[in-house]
Formats: sequence, structure tokens, C-alpha cells
Amino acid sequence: MKQLRFFLACMACICSFGVAAQWQWLDKDGHKVFSDRPPPSDIPDKSILKQPAGQKGRATDDPALASAGAASAPRPAASGIKISGKDPALEAKKKEAEDQEAAKKKAEEDRQKQAKAENCERARKAKASLDSGVRMKTTNDKGEQEYMSDSARAAESQRISDLLKDCS
Repeated sequence: MKQLRFFLACMACICSFGVAAQWQWLDKDGHKVFSDRPPPSDIPDKSILKQPAGQKGRATDDPALASAGAASAPRPAASGIKISGKDPALEAKKKEAEDQEAAKKKAEEDRQKQAKAENCERARKAKASLDSGVRMKTTNDKGEQEYMSDSARAAESQRISDLLKDCS
């Protein structure tokens, strides 16, 4: 019984060597392709990176061509479908994500423009108040109210004028 199990295990290992036969090549776009079948005939031999051991050149699926020695002859395409290597669903998701990111960016820019417009309006009102000549009270660091001196008023007016230069 042990001999039979050993024999079956050996046969399973030997039969699995054919399954391990893998092809590896670079397609026209430079992407690595892995397959258990040989590459299409339009792939040059220098682009074949790996082929099953014991394979000389490419094998063909058509036994008539293989026996005639036409292994390098071009084969007709199995279907008219060309695989581009791009997933349309993934491309759609990427585009949607980019559109959402652009919308967020635009909303943030709009919010910043609105905040800048509000700040400019406040600065214009403050400048008008300073230029009116009305005495203005400020609070010092002790929390006491005091009137602005003429020099403090001029300095504040100059600071606001500098801010308003960016509001044009």
C-alpha cells in the first residue's frame, strides 16, 4: 500500500511539470505578460523573457503548422479583439476621482476668494473710519480703554493702506 501511494505521488509530481511551463514576454507597450501559451507572432524573439524548458522557438497551436516547420509563420488572430492593457472601469474611477479632486480644489479657491473679499471690505471700512477724524478708542494690554494718538492713528492707517494694495 505504501508503494502504491509513493508511486501515485511520484506520478502526480511528474505530471505537474507540464503545468509549470510558463511564458513571459514584453508586449508592445512594455508591460510584462505571463501565460501558459506562447506569445503572438508579432512579438519579437528578443522580447521573450522566459519560455518553458526544452522549448526551441515558439510552439504553435495548429499541429499542421507545427509539423510543417512553420513555427515562426504568422498565425491568424483568434478574434478581432485587441487587448489594450487598460481597464475601462478603473479608468472611469480614476477620472471620477480626479474630477472630485478638481471640484474640491475649485470650492476651496472660491472660499478663499470670498474670505479675501470680506477682509478687503472690512479693511476699507476701517480705513474710512480712521480717515474720518473721529477719535477712536483702543484697549491696551492691561484691558484699559484709551484714545488712539495721532501717531498710532497714522501707523494704523498706513498698515491698512498696505493691506488694501492686495485688494485691487
